[in-house]
Amino acid sequence: MRFRLPLAAWLCSASLLLSCCLPVAHAAEDLVVAQIGPFTGLPSPDAPDIHAGAKAYFDQVNKSGGINGRRITLFTLDDRFTADGFKAALPKALEAKPVALLSPVGSAALSAALQDKLFDNANLVVINAVPGADTLRSPGHPRLFHVRASDRDQYGRMLAHGRTLGVTSVHVLYQQLPIGQQGMAAVRDLAPGYGYTEVAGTESRHEDAALAEAAKAAEAGHPQSVIVIGSPKFMADAVKQLRAAGYNRSIMALSYLSAPLLVQVAGEAAARGVGIAQTFPNPNGRGLPLQAEFQATMARYAPEIKAYSAFQLEGYLSARVLVDALRRARNSSPEALMDALHSAGELDYGGFRVNFSKSNVGSSWVDMSVIDAAGKLRY
Repeated sequence: MRFRLPLAAWLCSASLLLSCCLPVAHAAEDLVVAQIGPFTGLPSPDAPDIHAGAKAYFDQVNKSGGINGRRITLFTLDDRFTADGFKAALPKALEAKPVALLSPVGSAALSAALQDKLFDNANLVVINAVPGADTLRSPGHPRLFHVRASDRDQYGRMLAHGRTLGVTSVHVLYQQLPIGQQGMAAVRDLAPGYGYTEVAGTESRHEDAALAEAAKAAEAGHPQSVIVIGSPKFMADAVKQLRAAGYNRSIMALSYLSAPLLVQVAGEAAARGVGIAQTFPNPNGRGLPLQAEFQATMARYAPEIKAYSAFQLEGYLSARVLVDALRRARNSSPEALMDALHSAGELDYGGFRVNFSKSNVGSSWVDMSVIDAAGKLRY
């Protein structure tokens, strides 16, 4: 997207390692949207893919006249997957007077933002958040709206899937981060309701030696299934170490782990059969109107991308939710956007439904996918 700005209107902060320069001035009629995320520091395509999907949809909206003639501009700031990075980036983002913050990433960053009440005085809404940890939803924040299903929904789907395979014992190998610790607690709480008779867990730092020892500890208990919880790279490394420790039974992971990353880290043989929860439909599928609409938008406005990821679809859907709110709202203030989202009722995006009428959680949709012999994701 092209910004008609003088050079002096761009600020680049080396300390924040911005993925692009932050526009502090914009055309008066523009609707500005910010994205803060790990564009570096996290070896996973989460933030760039979310950006690609959102930008493609905003470009489509702008091409058709914008929102009542107002264009949408999207800019990014890099927080390097750290809480301190996010807390430093948010004030910089607010200088551009964005109407919304789109899909920030990181349990540590978002937990710190809520704890420090950073969104209380930020004149914007937050559309979507990655991950879907319970602490980001309960109590959450009035201005934070969740498009994706919660991590708790994912654990429930994994446990239900395990029961269909006859599994009654599960071991959780989790990272020493809020997402891991909260995930362990959620699995322990949910498992008895699904008929599990044994639940164990091992916490680990994200270091090769620590993960190797944790994987051996998990394998030693001979569980029928292992759930790995943490950052995408942690989960990929955990699968690799579990297979190296001799564990050859069921392994399941959260939706943040992409098939390409898992295959790259662990290899096709180790990745084969790993189940990955999904909080959005197959972005490369053909069965839903949503899939056709998303693929058409990407083909036209991001033609350099040939195969689509779940995070690109997540960015696209998050952008659609925001655009719907902007079109329904009486103005672009946070209060007006919040009212528009709550009063919209069920929004059907071609087979994927979002509803904020009862809370700030819009979806609980979760499905399971599996890595096949060729290292590809099958839904």
